[in-house]
Amino acid sequence: MFKFEELCELIRLVGTTGVASVEIEHAGGRLRIDGATPVAAAAPVAQAAPAPAATAETQPAAAPRQGAGAPSDDGAADDDLHYVTSPIVGTFYRAPNPDAEPYVKVGDVVDGGHTLCIVEAMKLMNEIESDVAGTIVKVFPDNAQPVEFGERLFAIRSS
Repeated sequence: MFKFEELCELIRLVGTTGVASVEIEHAGGRLRIDGATPVAAAAPVAQAAPAPAATAETQPAAAPRQGAGAPSDDGAADDDLHYVTSPIVGTFYRAPNPDAEPYVKVGDVVDGGHTLCIVEAMKLMNEIESDVAGTIVKVFPDNAQPVEFGERLFAIRSS
């Protein structure tokens, strides 16, 4: 199969060239990387589409960008804020479907284990749960925005 470094390089190449998709057969395995898809203007194509394709093979070791989505919370005291970060690369969704209400909104009180959002990776919907009890202070990404490993999703003021 492919080495981790080879997968990362293939994903980078597909993302930077704007190729729609690449399918490769190698050593008895098959890999498909979906590339450029229409994405909101604020999200660069290189980050948006190819990343979810690599998640299944590389999730435990993936760390493409340190400190991603780390803007400060309006200068407020961050001492008692807990940040929920994305455990995977994928697409952030605030609700289970487009017509549904968001799982949480700013001001909502949540307990540990409460579902906050979904991060889709390779057509798999991964529910992201709160690991602390508290109040939602900020939601960082917009709905349907690509997110990276370690990127801040929510700020929760611990209770």
